[in-house]
Amino acid sequence: MALSPLVVDDIAQKLLACVCAELAVTAAKVDGQPGCPCVSYVVPGKPAWDNCTGDCSGAETPGQLTVNLDRIFPTSGFPAETKDVLGSRNCLPVRQAAEYVITLLRCAPTYNEQGCPPTCEEQARAARILHVDVTSVINAVTCCCPSTSDGRRGQQFTMGQLRVLGPEGQCVGIEQRVTVALPSCGCSGGDAS
Repeated sequence: MALSPLVVDDIAQKLLACVCAELAVTAAKVDGQPGCPCVSYVVPGKPAWDNCTGDCSGAETPGQLTVNLDRIFPTSGFPAETKDVLGSRNCLPVRQAAEYVITLLRCAPTYNEQGCPPTCEEQARAARILHVDVTSVINAVTCCCPSTSDGRRGQQFTMGQLRVLGPEGQCVGIEQRVTVALPSCGCSGGDAS
């Protein structure tokens, strides 16, 4: 079954918008919680950890939010990957599924100029921000992702594990995996071999 040329990127952009919107809503509800980072975009491949401090020319929300495609695989019973043989005159209902990775990085407490480690209060504040980010990303995916499809029943997806990343360098954050059943249409006509 054929895919629309923009379907993979459209879903990535919609996931990014869902998470960014939920982070903004959460920031309005929770004192001291940063909203959607000023650096947020869809990236090709794994994101570089180069913007967690977020110098966004005066913007107040540091961090980095990215969505990237990890892999695409065939599925005849979503979300399981199929190993069915295709072609040979069979007409299996095989479609494609795409696994995306949502990565959210924030500033991590680090040593100060005198070489002293972060205080307990700095660590606790960073942990609180991380924990609130976790629930925001989960809420964004579970509440918004179904509405990213024009289909009658909404977008089919599964949530993978959410992992904490770091701290590494000046960054700490989370990674959420989401697998989406890609909508497909019939193949265009042409010579059958």
